[in-house]
Amino acid sequence: MNHRRPLFALALASLQACGSTTTPHPNAPAEQGPSTLDAKLRASLAGSQRTEAERARDVYRHPRQTLEFFGLRDDMSVIELAPGEGWYTAVIAPVLAERGNLGVTTADPNGPPESESTKNANALLARFVSGPNAMGHVRTIVVDWRVDALLGPAGSADMVLTFRNAHNWLGGKIFDKVLAATFKVLKSGGILGLTDHRAEPAGPTDAKAIGDTGYVPETYLIAQVEAAGFRLAAKSEINANAKDTKDYPKGVWTLPPTYALGGLDRAKYTAIGESDRMTLKFLRP
Repeated sequence: MNHRRPLFALALASLQACGSTTTPHPNAPAEQGPSTLDAKLRASLAGSQRTEAERARDVYRHPRQTLEFFGLRDDMSVIELAPGEGWYTAVIAPVLAERGNLGVTTADPNGPPESESTKNANALLARFVSGPNAMGHVRTIVVDWRVDALLGPAGSADMVLTFRNAHNWLGGKIFDKVLAATFKVLKSGGILGLTDHRAEPAGPTDAKAIGDTGYVPETYLIAQVEAAGFRLAAKSEINANAKDTKDYPKGVWTLPPTYALGGLDRAKYTAIGESDRMTLKFLRP
């Protein structure tokens, strides 16, 4: 069963496009005035809690426009799934610090030391401890997606966000569990916002191909989420990249920021930039 470790609780306590939209769910939260949210996002993006390496990726990840597209408000209860070392967490947390709340999922920080998920969990914890004034209070939720995950009380979250993770869950054949947990924790009218690497429309949909390349056909991903009970509300091209040919030796990880081929053809891949990404907004009925 998933749980929050006291270690995290103690440590953390001391510590945003356009798209075509459909009619919103009648219970969906009202949108916040754009000027207020925009000001808070800009302040967060310029804040000291972010690193220079993170700022350098704004040109590819468009955090302000992406979060505005998803409909983030500063009084929301938000959960970010699989935040890695906290790239988006460092943007979202200050926006919610005064009026909202943020929870993030992590692997067990006491898990196998060589595991990337364990390393990310500990890096995120260290980040919270070292920057409490900038990050505010962030809840941590230790999850193991191989079993039934619990993200919080049913119907307690306004929004669940995840960035470039669905391909991992599809490749590992656990996306159904992630979606079930997300559906359960969201309120009626709640928002699921996600981005991921977009494959060619006729790209493969088997787990191995998705896991090996990191790319997912957009229509396939939408179908998987809607099969879990969600409704597609809107999609945006804010994170699109027409230069991405999606045919690399090491899949999407050939591109920056990973550069899986090291120095081989590095200038070529730098010129392409980060991957072509779909940006999808779903509602829980």
